[in-house]
Amino acid sequence: MKFRRCIYGAVFYVGIIMLFSCENDLRKVEQISAKKLSVPVDKSTGVEIIYSDSAIVKAKLITPELLNFKTEKPYIEMNKGVTVIFYDQNQQESSRVKADYAIRRERENIVELKRNVVATNIKGETFKSDELIWDETKKRFYSTKLVSITSNQNILHGTSFWANEDFSYYEIVQSTGDLRLTGEQGF
Repeated sequence: MKFRRCIYGAVFYVGIIMLFSCENDLRKVEQISAKKLSVPVDKSTGVEIIYSDSAIVKAKLITPELLNFKTEKPYIEMNKGVTVIFYDQNQQESSRVKADYAIRRERENIVELKRNVVATNIKGETFKSDELIWDETKKRFYSTKLVSITSNQNILHGTSFWANEDFSYYEIVQSTGDLRLTGEQGF
């Protein structure tokens, strides 16, 4: 009988020790989780950004929500879609680009447009791809993803391409498509 009491007592004390040791571990976990790294983020809604050079508007970026991440390599994310409108020297719209998602890498002056990217130019040509990169420094767009270009009743497909900002000049790689030659210029 005394032996059983000793075993029950030992089990009780071991249980108490384990309970307190678990409590200490839980406290450490709480302390660690409280010290989570937080990234400073500015959130703006209903955003319009004007890009200008020498007081002449070159482009306008419109997005319903903009997240500005202030990290070592700062970037801006537009999760709810974006539209970029480009203007010529007469302040007339020369091209327009829309995408479901965009990220701008601040230091590289690069904007990556992704998912359902559609660009149109003044000639009525439509460019579609899953990804389009805007190099602000070189003033050109490019993509290494599949692209399709529609003009009049013509459709071209390619494996990659590049174009200037107003999409008035472009080059498409490994192009295939349906062309209707009618005497009018299509491409």
